[in-house]
Amino acid sequence: MVYKYNTFGTCAQKIEIEIDENEIIRNVEFFGGCNGNLKGIAKLVEGQKIDDVISRLEGIKCGFKSTSCPDQLASALKEIKENF
Repeated sequence: MVYKYNTFGTCAQKIEIEIDENEIIRNVEFFGGCNGNLKGIAKLVEGQKIDDVISRLEGIKCGFKSTSCPDQLASALKEIKENF
């Protein structure tokens, strides 16, 4: 299933996440933001369980912002997990 998440407080505006029936992340695509870094993050989380990625990325800040693109990915995954 592909989920779309509108971010807030980051340069990326949206994240699309594909999750399989075993709660494994199959694909992540960020729209906007730091292209190379976000492609790297996407590749690193592919094949990982939702809970593992949330625990690693939740709470990461970007400079003086209260969130970051990785933190927004964790927020998206938490929302997906609640509705899974």
